[in-house]
Amino acid sequence: MAATGFGALDGIRIVDLTQMLAGPFCTQMLADQGAEVIKVEPIEGDNTRRTGPFRPEDKLRAFGGYYASVNRNKRSIAVDLKAPEGREILRKLADSADALVENYRAGVMDRLGLGYEALARTNPKLVYAAIRGFGDPRTGESPYVDWPAFDVVAQAMGGIMQITGPDKETPIKVGPGVGDLMPASMCAFGIVSAILRAHRTGQGQFVDVSMLDSVLSLCERIIHQHSFQDAIPHPEGNRHPLISPFGMFPAKDGWVTIAAHTDAWWGILCKLIGREDLVTDARTSTPEGRVANRDLVYGEVGKFTAQKTKAELLAILGGKLPFGPVYNVREIVADPHFQAREMVVDVPHPGLDRSVSIAGVPVKMNKTPGKVARRAPLLGEDTDAILGEAGFAASDIRRWRDAKIVV
Repeated sequence: MAATGFGALDGIRIVDLTQMLAGPFCTQMLADQGAEVIKVEPIEGDNTRRTGPFRPEDKLRAFGGYYASVNRNKRSIAVDLKAPEGREILRKLADSADALVENYRAGVMDRLGLGYEALARTNPKLVYAAIRGFGDPRTGESPYVDWPAFDVVAQAMGGIMQITGPDKETPIKVGPGVGDLMPASMCAFGIVSAILRAHRTGQGQFVDVSMLDSVLSLCERIIHQHSFQDAIPHPEGNRHPLISPFGMFPAKDGWVTIAAHTDAWWGILCKLIGREDLVTDARTSTPEGRVANRDLVYGEVGKFTAQKTKAELLAILGGKLPFGPVYNVREIVADPHFQAREMVVDVPHPGLDRSVSIAGVPVKMNKTPGKVARRAPLLGEDTDAILGEAGFAASDIRRWRDAKIVV
């Protein structure tokens, strides 16, 4: 087994059959913490290799920004799972793995003879994780189990669109692919939890993560609002429905966010903007009053913020109460916080003489830090090494290459 040599998950092996965003982001989270992740791609490669975006000077175009951003720290092997030899390769890899992760439609891996029960027969410690739109029948069969799903479907049905938007009549898709990224994070948590138990008991298990379920868990507030208030929450624009002020305010050159909903924060804010009269005003002196009179609260605070730039407001309010400018990516890259936290990382890129930037590792550990140790792999870049480590003969590997069973 190849060792990564860093991170809390050093020595853990993950077989990764995922494509697109949810699955690759999940396994990248594990790889960032030192797990050895073997990305098993179809012969033609993960679809996102061809998605881009590409630098204009990149003539190789082996993969673009999408693939680079969610497949770092992984090794790549391409295998035709429709071929008997390809399926045997996967079984061999699974036998030495702590976990296998896939995001095919329900039943696909079972029909190939590569489902959880089949692989667990020879590796009972295996943690088998699946990310699907509507979950897997093993843990609770959804009436939509056979439906395809992507981020936009999970956002719509999981509840986040219905509480996001400029007004109660206009639901809006959230910018980042939270319908993928939230289940990815949930699945990574489930995998690590199940591996911990497997190492203690010798028994693996099936980890089932539904994209819809994950988005609903992110929107937990709507469930208790419905239960406690008989409410059907709707978009609230850039304001919190239950506390005030807690939202977005205009600046001369954009927008800023302020959270001053408690009496203490409200008093500090009013002093900083020269409106201490609002602390004693009966309409705004209590948390309940500030919610009932939110238009007044946002209007009066907004009069002050609209006269200042984001930088000026940062100097006045930053660090004195919960405050943050609404950044674009150029401002993010320039901000000293993200530089100090290594959240924008440069990596080499095949086909380019220059490096490219990707988002860094958000989970920091002081004794076993994760890191970006390697760029995303070329298709089949590690095939020979992975198969050799698994015990296959060089002559077999050459024969499989010639037959296009592996790349």
